Amino acid sequence: MLDLTHLLANQTDFMDTVATLQEGQGASVDGVWGSSCALVSAAINTGGFPVNLIVLPEGKQIDDFCDDLTLFTDQEVFAFPVLDSGASRESYGNDDQQGERIRILKRLLGYDRREMTPCSIVTSVQALLQPVPTKQSLVAATRSLQVGDSFDIENLQTWLVENGFHATSAVELPGEFSRRGGILDIYAPEWKQPVRLEFWDEELESLRRFDVRTQRSIESLDRIEVTSIQSYYGGEEHLANYLPRGSNVTIVEMADLDIQAREYLKRADDFQRCHQVREVIQSLTQGGYLLLSALAAGELQHDLKLAFESVDRFSGDVDSISLQVERIGNDHQLVIVCPTQAEIQRMQEILQDTRAASRERIRFELGYLKQGFHWVSEKTVVLSVGELFRRTQLRRRQLRQKGKPLNSFTELKNGELVVHLAHGIGRYRGMELLEKEGYMEEHLVVEFHGQTRIYVPATRIDLVQKYIGGRKVRPALARIGGKTWQNQKKAAATAVADMAAELVELQATRMARPGITFQLDSVWQNEFDASFPYDETADQLESIVDIKDDMHSTRPMDRLLCGDVGFGKTEVAMRAAFKAVDSGYQVAVLVPTTVLAEQHYQTFKSRMAQFPIDVARLSRFVSPAEQREALAGIASGKIDVVIGTHRIASKDVRFQNLGLVVIDEEQRFGVEIKERLKNVSNNVDVLTLSATPIPRTLHMSLVGVRDISNLLTAPEERIPIETRVLRSQDEIIQAAIHRELNRGGQVFFVHNRVNDIERVARKLRELVPEARLEIGHGQMKESELERVMVGFINHE
Repeated sequence: MLDLTHLLANQTDFMDTVATLQEGQGASVDGVWGSSCALVSAAINTGGFPVNLIVLPEGKQIDDFCDDLTLFTDQEVFAFPVLDSGASRESYGNDDQQGERIRILKRLLGYDRREMTPCSIVTSVQALLQPVPTKQSLVAATRSLQVGDSFDIENLQTWLVENGFHATSAVELPGEFSRRGGILDIYAPEWKQPVRLEFWDEELESLRRFDVRTQRSIESLDRIEVTSIQSYYGGEEHLANYLPRGSNVTIVEMADLDIQAREYLKRADDFQRCHQVREVIQSLTQGGYLLLSALAAGELQHDLKLAFESVDRFSGDVDSISLQVERIGNDHQLVIVCPTQAEIQRMQEILQDTRAASRERIRFELGYLKQGFHWVSEKTVVLSVGELFRRTQLRRRQLRQKGKPLNSFTELKNGELVVHLAHGIGRYRGMELLEKEGYMEEHLVVEFHGQTRIYVPATRIDLVQKYIGGRKVRPALARIGGKTWQNQKKAAATAVADMAAELVELQATRMARPGITFQLDSVWQNEFDASFPYDETADQLESIVDIKDDMHSTRPMDRLLCGDVGFGKTEVAMRAAFKAVDSGYQVAVLVPTTVLAEQHYQTFKSRMAQFPIDVARLSRFVSPAEQREALAGIASGKIDVVIGTHRIASKDVRFQNLGLVVIDEEQRFGVEIKERLKNVSNNVDVLTLSATPIPRTLHMSLVGVRDISNLLTAPEERIPIETRVLRSQDEIIQAAIHRELNRGGQVFFVHNRVNDIERVARKLRELVPEARLEIGHGQMKESELERVMVGFINHE
């Protein structure tokens, strides 16, 4: 949308503003709204400033502003992030935030070696309150590596260790290095990918970036700089002091920025190290600076007023959107920003018959836009497709690849329970090398009752399996030579035989009747799949193919989809649901709680908003009138997807043409309710989702009675969970909550007793009086508990 940028930049009043900034003076622009702040910032970039530093009130706004700015400028855009205030010294080496900050500082010092092209750096006041290393210390802590130079590889290794890098057998994480003969791999936190150094004797023969997963080379380098991780600590410099001469600073909503800065310092557990708010503001206003605000600031001599307004809220309904777009297109240009090419194609289909489209009043752009705006003077409306359909557009951020995931859940750790085929349950105690007939052979060490140990040759590892139990209590270790294990095996064999007979009969009955053959992927199906804004994992793609193959066959699908929380089970289920609806069938989604029903309802409705698919819900959140309307729609076939708790298995819920049943968290339901829903219609397809399948379901899948798909790989951008076990202290609790509030997040505080939970709540209110706190527990009325949970979900 560079045409909008140039349109603004070429206005006489705006050119005067840019000239004021070029003279090193301050100016202000009022009347900006939503993402128009990014448009104004992009227009400022046309003034030829080497760097435009854009400062926001909150850290959580940085990524969205970067996306907005990328739409309006062809300059490079960098995000200078806020550090977690409680980041430990040990975590600095593999911290993406620290690495990105150092990478930007080195670029400002000229280490990029490319011509210093103009760029924008987007940050927040919280990030500026955190000091950075001085220029001198950063230069002193940086070592140059150039092809053709001679190095003592041993000395280079020693330097890496002394400067905070960890030696490993294979590089996977930032802050690591590994050596194999004359090859040295280094992964500095400020690099996007690791670098492989190949030596011939002491001469550095080649430098290559490589992919940490495939180990394949990405590009060859002549030279690269590596910075000591120790230099990340401490520091007393302001980021503004790194800016080249003639740079500009853009400050968004100064009044809000000042408030947020002071609130951050109140909550920061390392506030002693932080700069003061006054110091930061002074560092930002030494040269040319621009104040952006929605309302008039009225503080500077040069003040430009622009006419940007908010956009009226859209209905979110496919049929109504065309009418609303038509009204805008009567006398305005409309720019619609879509995150994927598939969504652009879909929107073109929806709006192709409007007069606005025929008069070429509608334009589509590929990208992300946080909040649309109306440019009154230019009669232009810019908005995102998410605003059209009243859905939140989430973008998963690209993080660096960090090693390979584990491919098997059967890998053993010392101390875990195992099952020996002949002796029963024992505890794995590692591997030992033992001599046998003159040869050394590895053995698994398994400990049983009374600390009796047996040694299993690695060649007979088939005798040992990881223990996967269905009980909450830990089982007792078996006695070597006792009869208990033999009796347990006999009882299990009998139970398995009985269950197998029951399951074979049940499955034979289902298989005797032909199932539904859903249609092959249509144009709409392809558009729906392609509109997913993230990159699917290999496991997701494989599972989707398996599920679609099941749905295309005449055999009724009965598939279990296993995957941890956040691994993408819901997206896979939505694609199956879309296929069923696209083929003319209804879908029932069974969930265990009303809160989860509400979440799934919003997710399904948002994801399918661009298609003529009606989604309804049945739960206690729904009023009696809405329930009656939903029941009528289900019976008539008007409702395509219904999401609800056990309520959807009630006798008064009559589907006209049910084709697919999705059961989420199936371990939370009894057999009766699941079978009742399956039998609503003859041979409906069934897709079961679970992170922890019950033994019966898992066994049915493993023996082939049910098909199984596994999501073993987390999305690359999924942030790992950090767990710390600490002694309970008020200072630690307060710091942890402050850290989460400072990043705009939320906190669950779990207490193990209801009888004194009010006392704990009062204590928390004393520690963090600024936080909104609610109590929820199992002894509350369901309606009250639901109110609390929904309020938490909605960030109320």
